[in-house]
Amino acid sequence: MLPKKQQNPKVIRKANKIMGDSSRVIARFHHPGERPRIARIIQRVLNLPDTTAEKLLARIMADFSGRHDDIGHIFERHLNEVKEHLPGNATVSDVKKALIGAYFTKEYSIESAALFNPSIVPHPDQRHLKKGSLRFIMSLRATGEGHISSIVFRSGVLDHRNTFLFDPISDFVETPDLQPDPIYKRNPFRRKLKEMGAGNEVTDSILARLPEDFTYNEMIEKIVLLRAKPKFSITIQERTFEILCWLADSNYEVSFHADHRISERVIFPVSKNESRGIEDARFVQFYDDNGEIDYYATYTAYNGVTILPQLIKTKDFITFNIVTLNGKAVQNKGMALFPRKINGRFAMLSRQDGENNHIMSSDNIHFWQKSKIIQEPEHPWEFIQIGNCGSPLETNEGWIVLTHGVGPMRQYCIGAILLDLEDPTKIIARLNEPLLAPHEKEREGYVPNVVYSCGAIIHNNELVIPYAMSDINSGIATVTVKELLSCMHGVA
Repeated sequence: MLPKKQQNPKVIRKANKIMGDSSRVIARFHHPGERPRIARIIQRVLNLPDTTAEKLLARIMADFSGRHDDIGHIFERHLNEVKEHLPGNATVSDVKKALIGAYFTKEYSIESAALFNPSIVPHPDQRHLKKGSLRFIMSLRATGEGHISSIVFRSGVLDHRNTFLFDPISDFVETPDLQPDPIYKRNPFRRKLKEMGAGNEVTDSILARLPEDFTYNEMIEKIVLLRAKPKFSITIQERTFEILCWLADSNYEVSFHADHRISERVIFPVSKNESRGIEDARFVQFYDDNGEIDYYATYTAYNGVTILPQLIKTKDFITFNIVTLNGKAVQNKGMALFPRKINGRFAMLSRQDGENNHIMSSDNIHFWQKSKIIQEPEHPWEFIQIGNCGSPLETNEGWIVLTHGVGPMRQYCIGAILLDLEDPTKIIARLNEPLLAPHEKEREGYVPNVVYSCGAIIHNNELVIPYAMSDINSGIATVTVKELLSCMHGVA
């Protein structure tokens, strides 16, 4: 039974503001342009007198070693990116190797433009806390030069009064090590190729030569063999090889240093399909049937032209496995996984048509074939479109789902609906008015008049909502669960 209906719930906006910091920089590989230019730059470095090279490197190290945890390792990594352009007969000193790496390195300020669209989950480590407290991890979308988005993290503790105590933020920012030889499953790989319309006799030939669990390098070996002794049209073969590599590159694993703070970790675009950004990660703490806990996040990969829904899996926020989401129902943005299976199947909210709230279920978390509309725009503040604001939250009364609605002047507001626990295709109650609408201090930013969240939690009987303000920075709001439910109107 829902509590007796009251007026709109009282929402408390916390004083905390989560702002971007332009001094938080990563060191990216710098590609200056066409391939011949790379060789010319390298040759200019090699032509330097040794004493000049030593003085130049010393100055670079003095200027930049304090801004990065291990700048020498970064230079070495970026040297390896261009080592094929080194003259074959050249003997290169360690100083000039480091210098070459420096010339192909650039700093990127990950939060210089915005820090927004947060989600929040319980931390995997809940030890040594006071009664009533919860350690949390918050993910945020960080945006820098060129509007390239990445995922960054903050951590801290919510006390028994839901006061936020954020951990200190590290001066350093770390990009992860990319697993160079990940493992792929042959059958899901084949299914995705067919779904993309890319399955053909070339892919069948390559996959037939691979074991069920194969590595990236094993696939490349088979491509090299077929390229050396072609069996099919050269044009079709090369196009197919490109698609095979594109799909493989879209599925990868990254790892951070376990002894570094979580605020140092940034998941920056790696594959070509996300070259223009990783957008709006919705993290959820997922309980499997066997009691194990995993953390999943759906996000949108963007390459400047098309979007591709992706899935992140981690247990510890140190190692992250990134895979493509597959199936006819995997379209558009804003997918949010339920925190447990329902009637033995995974369930996920989605917005296939860019206008309505959908729900879908599957027996395989990687494949989603059908969706069903559960909510259409109904009230003036959501006439343009509606979507979810993160994964559903379980209560005894039902699944609380925060929604976003877009109304006049493209204003985004946050609302709420309540889904049936056993049949979440049914909306049993909803707010008729927004739970959060942008007020005067939240209206100005990169995209004006927007409040938006990618995931909340329930702690000490309150709904804790981190939310973005006009796509530039983030704040936090709370509302008691009882009061929120009491203000919801039943749906016939």
